[in-house]
Amino acid sequence: MSVPRYYIAALLGSLALGGCKTVGPNYKAPAMPAPPAFSDNGHNGAWAAAKPADAADRGAWWAVYQSAELNGLETRCTNANQSIAAALHAYEQAHDLVRENHASLYPTVALGGAASRNRVSATTPLKSAGSEQSYWEFLIPLSISWEPDFWGSVRRQIESSSANAQASAAELASTRLSLQGLLAVTYLQLRGLDLQAQLLRNTIDAYTQTLQLTQARLKGGLGTESDMAQAEAQLEASRAQLIDLGVERAQYEHAIAVLVGEPATNFHIAAQPLAGDPPSVPTGVPSELLQRRPDIAAAERRVAAANALIGVAQAAYYPNITLGATGGVESTAISQLFNSGSAMWSGGPVASEVIYDAGRRRAQVDYAIAQREQATSLYREQVLSAFRDVEDQLAALRVLEQEAVVQQRAVDAARRSTDLSLLRYRRGLTTYLDVLTNQTIQLTDERAAAALVARRIVASAQLQLALGGNWNTTQLPSN
Repeated sequence: MSVPRYYIAALLGSLALGGCKTVGPNYKAPAMPAPPAFSDNGHNGAWAAAKPADAADRGAWWAVYQSAELNGLETRCTNANQSIAAALHAYEQAHDLVRENHASLYPTVALGGAASRNRVSATTPLKSAGSEQSYWEFLIPLSISWEPDFWGSVRRQIESSSANAQASAAELASTRLSLQGLLAVTYLQLRGLDLQAQLLRNTIDAYTQTLQLTQARLKGGLGTESDMAQAEAQLEASRAQLIDLGVERAQYEHAIAVLVGEPATNFHIAAQPLAGDPPSVPTGVPSELLQRRPDIAAAERRVAAANALIGVAQAAYYPNITLGATGGVESTAISQLFNSGSAMWSGGPVASEVIYDAGRRRAQVDYAIAQREQATSLYREQVLSAFRDVEDQLAALRVLEQEAVVQQRAVDAARRSTDLSLLRYRRGLTTYLDVLTNQTIQLTDERAAAALVARRIVASAQLQLALGGNWNTTQLPSN
């Protein structure tokens, strides 16, 4: 009994797969030395290094600010922000590309059907005596084509697309973290404006009392019209400052509306002054930063993707081998289409090798290597930028804390000076200009102190962003 040739071809293909090789360099993550500790860790106990539990979900990082409203806004941002939705769809595209490349490992099978009416010329040798000049032809073909991945080109392509999909997932996490951070910072800045508004309202109350004092002294013959005019001008200027804050606050509200995916029209956040010191944020050690920043993970995965493409380019030096087979049934009578005599088939391997291409493949390999080196440089630059981001915020927190202490002393001194000048003015021992000068200095110092409260808390949020929030590389999808 003879063995059909397509069985022999399939057997040879299966045996050949056992000896498949994967060309190209295996991936090794780029080395990037990290300092043993952040330079500002030792300057402030609140920011001392603490090993984070990177294997566990640390929850919503913004919850440390103990604001139920911020928690709700962050949830809405995660679910409704259009930039996050776009990044999610980009990841889905990358995932689908992995599936597409993976399908190249398997044969392609096609089934068709055809029916045609044909006429043979009576004046050609094909026309035999007594045969019909016109006839039907029915055909149901089945074709199988398979290019075994002998040299690993498809596997390297899958490796590259998988790494790109992981990079896309990290970029999705980076987009989400960036927008959540922008929302937190914007919200905290808005609350900082509420603190300044509260300060201005208290100042307006104090200036109103001062204006009443100048009016009383004028009626008693102890003051002047000039004193009353100066007090009134100072009061109205403070009211104007309070109104001016409304412009900036409205812009923050509108920015938050966009971040949570809502129209700015009729979007409003009730006033609530910011208060307190920034919360403690464990920084960990610099080497852990490489696992906690999604932008670093994305850059590293891009290196892996580019490295795999070198193997794809090198596989072009080897022969292309395709195993193919076609079969089916064919007949001039549809009633005999499925008879055993109507079967037809053919099959066999096809091999081709490029002998000369004027250096095209060499150029493609060099191009792939240059792409990997570019991705490596970008990865290292991203790591250096991440270290800088953390150091910037640690330095900001340290310096702003020192500034806040000094500024509070200035506020305390300005308040004492204002109280003394008011007391002397009531007793007729000084002019109103002395009171006006001291009140102006006090308001300036108090607004600076209020701004420092917001700047310190915002810096703590930016430090958490620099540290990667609650993200780590264990959240990347597997290959």
